[in-house]
Amino acid sequence: MDWFYAIIYGIVEGITEFLPISSTGHLILTGNLMGVPWPKEVKDAFEVVIQGGAILSVLVYYWRDFLKVRHIGQDREQQTLWTGVLVATIPAVVLGLLLGDMIQENLFNPAVVAWALIVGGVLMWLIESRRVQPDVHAIEEIGVRKSLLIGVLQCLALLWPGFSRSASSILGGMVLGLDRPTATKFSFYLGVPTLGGAALLNLIQDREVIFGEIGLLNVLLGAATSFAVAYLAIGWLLKFVSTNNFKGFAVYRVIVGVVILLLVGAGRL
Repeated sequence: MDWFYAIIYGIVEGITEFLPISSTGHLILTGNLMGVPWPKEVKDAFEVVIQGGAILSVLVYYWRDFLKVRHIGQDREQQTLWTGVLVATIPAVVLGLLLGDMIQENLFNPAVVAWALIVGGVLMWLIESRRVQPDVHAIEEIGVRKSLLIGVLQCLALLWPGFSRSASSILGGMVLGLDRPTATKFSFYLGVPTLGGAALLNLIQDREVIFGEIGLLNVLLGAATSFAVAYLAIGWLLKFVSTNNFKGFAVYRVIVGVVILLLVGAGRL
């Protein structure tokens, strides 16, 4: 059944990684409800590694934009954009290196994730209810200061598993004056070094555990599924945010959080 679990994990990861609904929460819920027999450390490592497939979908989706980095020496907008992405990545890298093991051991449990979903949903609703006109309409206009602040806010997802990296970076961007599509696109870009680095590091550190328990083919199957589904999710989300707000996601988060708490209370999780 490992191949079946790998595909389901890949589908869930691909759908939820870039939507502001917490891939962590959905993967924990998926693993528990399916009764996946893998040890916890194997599940945790596998969930991080298949993020690599989702990140690859960003590179493919925006391949023309990423090729522009070749002209960074002469293009001031590219210099500003990629300096911002680099600066925004630093807080998560530092925090992950300092507290990553502690967070993994103590905070990755269904109840913590459920409350993160609920609180994040409430904050999302409140932020979307503001009457504020954004003043940043392109990722090249964000600047280093706002990029750093978005990177700091992104760390909320690391400190509170289940809050959602995409939600914290998108909502943080909107609070700082980015319009919804720009905040969403910057979140995609920011995920490349943040999640890509985490996936690569976990693959190197836990390769014997992952490949020994699950097998290379199943890891590739999960990552490939994640890539394909995430590619479709990116296109859908960009189209969605061009004409809609995130209030529907806010309601969904609260509902899923309450469901998880009920399952925990019933002894199912």
